[in-house]
Amino acid sequence: MVAVASWFVLAAIAVILVLVLYYFPLALWIRTMAAGVPLSIGALIRMRVIGVPAGLIVANLVRSRKSGLSLTVDQLQSHVLSGGDVENVTLAMIAAQRAQIPLEWQRAAAIDLAGRNVLEALQNFVTPKVIETPVFQGVAQNGIQLNVKARITVRSSLDRYVGGAGEPTIVARVGEGVVSAVGAAIDHKEVLEYPDRISRAVLAKGLDAGTAFEIVSIDIADVDVGKNIGAELQTSQAEADRRIAQAKAAERQYAALAAEQEMKAETQRMRAKVVEAEATIPVALAEAFRSGNLGVMDYYRMNNLKADTEMRGAIGQGALEPAPAAPLK
Repeated sequence: MVAVASWFVLAAIAVILVLVLYYFPLALWIRTMAAGVPLSIGALIRMRVIGVPAGLIVANLVRSRKSGLSLTVDQLQSHVLSGGDVENVTLAMIAAQRAQIPLEWQRAAAIDLAGRNVLEALQNFVTPKVIETPVFQGVAQNGIQLNVKARITVRSSLDRYVGGAGEPTIVARVGEGVVSAVGAAIDHKEVLEYPDRISRAVLAKGLDAGTAFEIVSIDIADVDVGKNIGAELQTSQAEADRRIAQAKAAERQYAALAAEQEMKAETQRMRAKVVEAEATIPVALAEAFRSGNLGVMDYYRMNNLKADTEMRGAIGQGALEPAPAAPLK
């Protein structure tokens, strides 16, 4: 029984020793002591228990303390538990201190948790970033198209980096300003001669409002002459006017043809009425003979008058031609 109890005690001591060695980060504790940033054994064991990577916390704590930053273990732990990149934020804080840029831990942590690279934002603040724009096409008032390419120099605005618009918004606003400035020029030669007018006009509009950047400068990299939009529009307008005129002429032609056909139909109707009226003449003449209202001599005189009228009409129309001479026998 004594031997069994002894073995039980030894097993319990072994289990406790394994647990102590597992939860007791001896190497980290020695490292903090050597770096002059001592942490209690309880603090290191608590990190292991709550699932915080103690090595990461200790490394960044030592880095910040040696750089002169007064970061606390609770700040580093809370940022790790929030899902942030504690190493990136610590490096950004050190860089801001060295560059004498006012940057608080809360702001740096908020930028990191917002999904943006706080170290890159700080680097862009110290060294402004150059954004190459695509080619913007504007048309001057004389109808000449200009192709403009610009370079935008921006610097990060740490106060607006959380919630501020990004680079695509800057590029879109600059493009709108370039097109507006080119459109305000009376002659495209003015823009070619003084391209800095575009830069000044665009910068005066405050295009960086509500963005995560501050526009330092806008430089016109290239200006090329494009199409003659005014001439193309005038050509298109002339072609449209020509087609409209052709359509109206065709309409008038069809209307004239319709009127002509209508006149021909009316003439045929009148001729039909004349033929119908002439068909009643013999009946009227017979009735006049029977009633004694018309004599034979009257009838002959009427026929002579009719023949004379037809002959005069033929002469007036030039249809009466001399009869050909009889051949000699």
